[in-house]
Amino acid sequence: MFLSVFDMFKVGVGPSSSHTIGPMVAAARFLDHLRAQPFSVAGVRASLHGSLAFTGVGHATDRAVILGLAGIRSDAYDADAAEAALAAVNATHSITPDGLPVLRFHPRDDLIFDYGPALPGHANGLIFKGLDAEGDTVTQVTYYSVGGGFVLTDGELAAGKDTDDGPPVPWPFRTAAQMVDMAEGAGKTIAQLKRENELSRRSGKDLDAGLQRIWAVMSACIDRGLTTEGTLPGGLKVRRRAKGIHDALLAERGLNQPAPHTINDWMSAYAMAVNEENAAGGQVVTAPTNGAAGVVPATIRYWLDHVPGAAVSRVPDFLLTAAAIGGLIKFNASISGAECGCQAEVGSAAAMAAAGLCAVLGGSPAQIENAAEIALEHHLGMTCDPVRGLVQVPCIERNGLGCIKAVSAASLALRGDGVHLVPLDAAIETMRQTGVDMSEKYKETSLGGLAVNVPNC
Repeated sequence: MFLSVFDMFKVGVGPSSSHTIGPMVAAARFLDHLRAQPFSVAGVRASLHGSLAFTGVGHATDRAVILGLAGIRSDAYDADAAEAALAAVNATHSITPDGLPVLRFHPRDDLIFDYGPALPGHANGLIFKGLDAEGDTVTQVTYYSVGGGFVLTDGELAAGKDTDDGPPVPWPFRTAAQMVDMAEGAGKTIAQLKRENELSRRSGKDLDAGLQRIWAVMSACIDRGLTTEGTLPGGLKVRRRAKGIHDALLAERGLNQPAPHTINDWMSAYAMAVNEENAAGGQVVTAPTNGAAGVVPATIRYWLDHVPGAAVSRVPDFLLTAAAIGGLIKFNASISGAECGCQAEVGSAAAMAAAGLCAVLGGSPAQIENAAEIALEHHLGMTCDPVRGLVQVPCIERNGLGCIKAVSAASLALRGDGVHLVPLDAAIETMRQTGVDMSEKYKETSLGGLAVNVPNC
């Protein structure tokens, strides 16, 4: 099992990795599919199923599909280019992909929200069709956006989760127990295991540059969120709060004897800054998803700005350790809110952040595994019930609390020797089982919970 650190941490655009980034990726893959066909098509049609239909408008899924078909990439997103592309598609009712003829695509008629039963493979399904001049289907592909910007065709999904066909990695752990045993047996850290696995696929120069870029984008996102005011789009009229909280904290710095719990407000401000940017459609890093994008960067910023001895040179170790944990959760359970609820998003992010923080604070492999388990265990059962299908309430504040839990989990683990009752593998399997049992109302459909008990206007 190998999932790269750059699979877990992808530069993208808000508000959702599964509902925005994934559909953009799926659209781009379908264009590649059309380019590979021996025949030409005259038009394109897309349908959204399951959670993508029910909360697609709030998550900008329709916009994402149009942009993907227009050739806009989430990892190289430019707001002005995106707006120009949208305007062109809406004006001409066509798309002009590179390497293909002009294709008919009228968003009103050719982008369909199907509110019937979800497709069988996953709650987030898309079907793309290539049409002939008469409007008949000549080719179609079903895609599933399985969380964190990962996209699989129905065939790839049926083939199983372990579809990695690259060269073998030196440390092929599939469980947390294997990971800890390998690290302790080799006298290495988890970050070192993960780095050596990465180096089997790319050069050290590329790895280091990629990690630096990930943190640069995360940090810039925090900074933008801490300096931007206004009301978030979508109709709920949610005000940005991170800047106000941050400004108040800065003003209080000169006061004597600040309350110890104020540190929680710093962490929340950092996390909320990220998720307010995400809600506004800004550039973020999946960590492991957009809905949970604030937890890991907020924990890193907390460590760098508030913990003596922290150094930015150790951020790669944090990210590599966090990615190792995230990969285990994705492989053995899920990081998709539409599949397992928010326990799979903020819960996974908190486990990743707790592990990363424990690592840079000198934790042993066993303590790191313990930190991740504590953080994940205490998110079990958390639902995904966004009001009006927007990644705003309760998502933004929830990232702040996820960061606080991650720091607490790392601290508790460091107070112990790594020996504990509940293994991380058991917590991951419990999360998977809980997601299977959870009502669909609470898995990113906005059909239950806060989404129906809070006024939507």
